[in-house]
Amino acid sequence: MPKTLSDIKKALDSNLGKRLMLKANGGRRKTIERSGVLAETYPSVFVIELDQDENAFERVSYSYADVLTETVEITFFEDTTGSIALS
Repeated sequence: MPKTLSDIKKALDSNLGKRLMLKANGGRRKTIERSGVLAETYPSVFVIELDQDENAFERVSYSYADVLTETVEITFFEDTTGSIALS
C-alpha cells in the first residue's frame, strides 16, 4: 500500500486510462461500488469517468487523502487476466 500522498499520485499517474473498480464509503454503513476509467489526475484530486450504463452521472472525483485514509479503495483491472489493487 502506498504510504504517502505523493506515492498514491504516482501510482495513479502510472495507471491513467485503465479500467478500475471503486469502493467508497457512503456513510451510515453504506458502501458504494462503481466501475469506470481513470481519466485525469490533478495535484490534489483524481477524476474517474464512470460507466454510463450503471451510473446516473458521468464523472466523480476523489482526493488522494481518501485513498490514504482508506475511505476509497481502487482496484485496477489488468487486461482480462487479473487485477492490481491500490489500497
